Amino acid sequence: MALRACLRPLERCFLGRRGGGGGGGDGLLWHSELKPHACGDFSIAVVQANHSLEDQGQVVASPFATYVGVYDGHGGPDASRFVSSRLFPHLHHFASEQGGLSTDVIKKAFHATEEEFLHLVKRSWLSRPQIASTGSCCLVGAIADGMLYVANLGDSRAVLGLQGPDGRSVVAERLSNDHNVALEEVRRELKQLHPDDSHIVVLNRGVWRIKGIIQVSRSIGDVYLKRPELSRDPLFQHIVSPVPLKRPVMTSEPSIRVRELRPQDLFIIFASDGLWEQLSDEAVVDIVFKNPRAGIAKRLVRAALNEAAKKREMRYDDIKRIEKGIRRHFHDDITVIVIYLDHHHQGSSSKLKRDAVDCTNAPVDIFSHNSDQSEEPLWPVL
Repeated sequence: MALRACLRPLERCFLGRRGGGGGGGDGLLWHSELKPHACGDFSIAVVQANHSLEDQGQVVASPFATYVGVYDGHGGPDASRFVSSRLFPHLHHFASEQGGLSTDVIKKAFHATEEEFLHLVKRSWLSRPQIASTGSCCLVGAIADGMLYVANLGDSRAVLGLQGPDGRSVVAERLSNDHNVALEEVRRELKQLHPDDSHIVVLNRGVWRIKGIIQVSRSIGDVYLKRPELSRDPLFQHIVSPVPLKRPVMTSEPSIRVRELRPQDLFIIFASDGLWEQLSDEAVVDIVFKNPRAGIAKRLVRAALNEAAKKREMRYDDIKRIEKGIRRHFHDDITVIVIYLDHHHQGSSSKLKRDAVDCTNAPVDIFSHNSDQSEEPLWPVL
């Protein structure tokens, strides 16, 4: 019931206007003012580094449930934009069929999104074969009926801030698994799945990559690494790159964690890896715990940018003057969503009206949004 009440007007959520505040002098930074959700408040901010923003972020809130999505694209923005328009509708469809949210519902929604993107790639093959090399990490959070669901592909991350034993401190608890071959356990998993391939993971210039190509082992998209017949196609090899594969080397099977919310659970940070490359789980949780709620996601983004600047012996004021595209040499696109957990029983004391559904989508492209330039979808709306 909670999911059905929350996601009924999905068309309005994903076709509506994306808006929010600017970035305080940084034309590549966007944030939304603090907004209510079913059991507290939430804050969202995004900074763009790539020529086209490859991150997408969204929150759908009703008095009964809250849904969060962070999609970190690679190889271009196609896959992350696609996921931001299709995953939640699939989640709604399967939850309605099965009478509520479950790990099976989440897996089916991820699978349907993956299959739909595959169909898009096949339809676009002759005109845009390079779309087969785009993909997206996918981090989804859902809060309904006092339960928390976290599902992810790739290395975006959800971290919970728990009240410490003394009542005056905070403890960080990671809620998601990073699917990145920088981690030994992920490399071990791949080697076990491909015992006859000594080059399934390759260390090149200090960075581990699958087949020397990609760091994440799970995603939506990256079709050429999941469908070897496409990577062997002469058109793809000519326009993109020859990738000799005997079988798939990536998967779209999400890791899912389900836990009951507890009184000591204070807040959750959902963010793309651009944040975690600069700041530790503990540092992020500490910033949220010690600072006012208003603008907290933007504060985290700026903290990450300050760290990126320090590494180059620069200041943030220097970085924010760097153009998109070139800026990617200093930091990644960063999406941050902070969900405060004030009470865990949706509907009883929600700030939202009983039949209200609030849909917050970050701009498709920050530069275009802040300069009032339209950014058209790169694929047809299905």
